[in-house]
Amino acid sequence: MPEVVFPPSDQEALAIDRDLARVGPKVRVLSALAWPSRVEDEFLASWRAGRPELPRVETPRVSLPDERAALEALMARCDREHPLQRMLWKTARSYLEAARMLEGAGTPEFTRCSIALYGRPDDAYRTQSVTGLDAAEFFLRTTDDLLGGHAVPPAVADIPAEVLAERLRRAVDDFFTDDPVEVVVDPTLSSKAIAGSKRIRVRAGALFTELDLAQLLNHEALVHTLTMVNGKRQPHVRCLGLGAPRTTRTQEGLAVFAELATLSIDVRRLRRVALRVRALHHALEGADFVEVFRVFLDAGQSEEESYQSAQRVFRGGDVRGGVAFTKDCVYLKGLLEVHTILRVAIRDNRPELARNLFAGRMSIGDAIELAPWFESGLLAGPRYVPPWARDLRCVAASLAYSAFLTHVDLSAVRLENIADAEEDWRE
Repeated sequence: MPEVVFPPSDQEALAIDRDLARVGPKVRVLSALAWPSRVEDEFLASWRAGRPELPRVETPRVSLPDERAALEALMARCDREHPLQRMLWKTARSYLEAARMLEGAGTPEFTRCSIALYGRPDDAYRTQSVTGLDAAEFFLRTTDDLLGGHAVPPAVADIPAEVLAERLRRAVDDFFTDDPVEVVVDPTLSSKAIAGSKRIRVRAGALFTELDLAQLLNHEALVHTLTMVNGKRQPHVRCLGLGAPRTTRTQEGLAVFAELATLSIDVRRLRRVALRVRALHHALEGADFVEVFRVFLDAGQSEEESYQSAQRVFRGGDVRGGVAFTKDCVYLKGLLEVHTILRVAIRDNRPELARNLFAGRMSIGDAIELAPWFESGLLAGPRYVPPWARDLRCVAASLAYSAFLTHVDLSAVRLENIADAEEDWRE
């Protein structure tokens, strides 16, 4: 088969891509912002003694002048009228903003850059009036009575990290048949799990539920790991195998949607996601770490989980309030965006757009704009696709049904009236 020769504008895009793939990964966000494990022990000890003290965390000192200069030079090389080069320009810009954010840790500049990358809770969607905070408060309101009435018992966390890791390892090995992915227990991890293209890390000492296993498989392995593995398999465009900050919203939205599609999310998990948005709003309004910790505690989380949730908000920020890491905005915003684009893609008979989302780390806009390059062969389709997304006819049925349900007026429905309504025979 003759070698495909791409046009000069595509060849220039590939040259920029190669250089960007070397520079971008040097800007590492989450590892730079991680808190040492001792901080949790110190804070909870002061809390339990009745004398809560703000965590004592050293502000990260990050200097990335060479990386910033290289990213700015790459952006200058991009022709933003060319969709593939525009994608690379946006990717370089997101790494540049992340570098500026890290260098501004602990200051208002940190929050400004964080908002530029991830948004804020009260951002309105471009074509809608609803905000992420509105969605969070709706989910919390509608689940309060369920949990308050104890109709939904808490899941039992009794699976040790080592046992969960082994079970997850078997599922991952069965799925990624051509690409080995390790599952390891990591004593240094602050979150419960983190996924990369070659390794999924699980926090040592944590206890997990059966639902945690399903969530980690469908969220971490079959979205985050899967898209990075597929991205690294791309024959030409390397940046689709990177975790650029600009793809975070789509990534997390797709991952939470996967939990919904596989019925592996429960009401408490949904509330955790919503509570992070509420807490982040309070932090940006000036609430300090202790006050944000209380937001989670008052909502029913344990002390340990409330600490973990609060520290997510203040990573790289100021525990006195006002300076916060806004990444937790993206879960609900991304979920609503992914849900919407899947409905629209099916409505417009463009099912390939949904499949293309799994071909690497990209945004929803990338999947739409880069469709011609999937057709030309410069971009490859995904090697791995989650089981729930393989047959979009099933996804379409679920989305069509959920779309119709938005027209049902639940305020007029009362359980005590259902039996009487069944007797309303037509004469």
